Amino acid sequence: MSDAQAVKRSASKAEGDERHEAIYRAVSDAIVEQRLKPGARLREDALADVFGISRTGIRKILQRLALEQLVTLTPRRGASVTRPTADEAKDVFDARQLIECGLMPDVARRMGEKEAAELRDMAKRERQALRNGEQSVAIRLSADFHVRIAQLSGNATLAAFVESLCSRSSLILAVYGHPGHLGCESHDHDDLVGYLETGNGERASAFMSRHLKAIEASLSMVEEEENVPDLQQIFGG
Repeated sequence: MSDAQAVKRSASKAEGDERHEAIYRAVSDAIVEQRLKPGARLREDALADVFGISRTGIRKILQRLALEQLVTLTPRRGASVTRPTADEAKDVFDARQLIECGLMPDVARRMGEKEAAELRDMAKRERQALRNGEQSVAIRLSADFHVRIAQLSGNATLAAFVESLCSRSSLILAVYGHPGHLGCESHDHDDLVGYLETGNGERASAFMSRHLKAIEASLSMVEEEENVPDLQQIFGG
């Protein structure tokens, strides 16, 4: 193979990887934002047609989402958006209690005016989404807020774990949450930023614990029937 051919092949692979990453993000966002509901079937052929890639490529993306527990793969049945059980919901919130509360002292030590302003803007956009009746958007913004706080701890490994837990929490809220409410007070995130901004990691940790417990306590464990989504409508527009 000539150098020119090697470069062309490398560029083509990079473009393919970038395309797959964009599709992965599109499907992940649709799940977290509840455009794809928990329990919804995800047919490989339909997704391949919508995104214009091979079923092999779609299969790899679904396998990646399954590793993150956003998608469930079942033999002979295929893929579906994960529907968390009550026990799984408890496990997720228990894990968030351990990790997010434990990160608060580190976040408080690293919190500056710029970071506090960024977090307050995120909290403001979350409240606005709720006022506008955009429940799924508010859930996503709430998850983003918690992930950003974890990132500010400086521990990239734990922050990545928090991101995964928050994505799963979004599914839990989609199944068991109440319309127009995220299970916590609208000012909770602003209050948390206040504790972090003053460097009070202990108070921030205690507040985060109450905040997460309030969300968990608000959940109503009522099962819903599975649905078949219109993938063309979700991704084609």
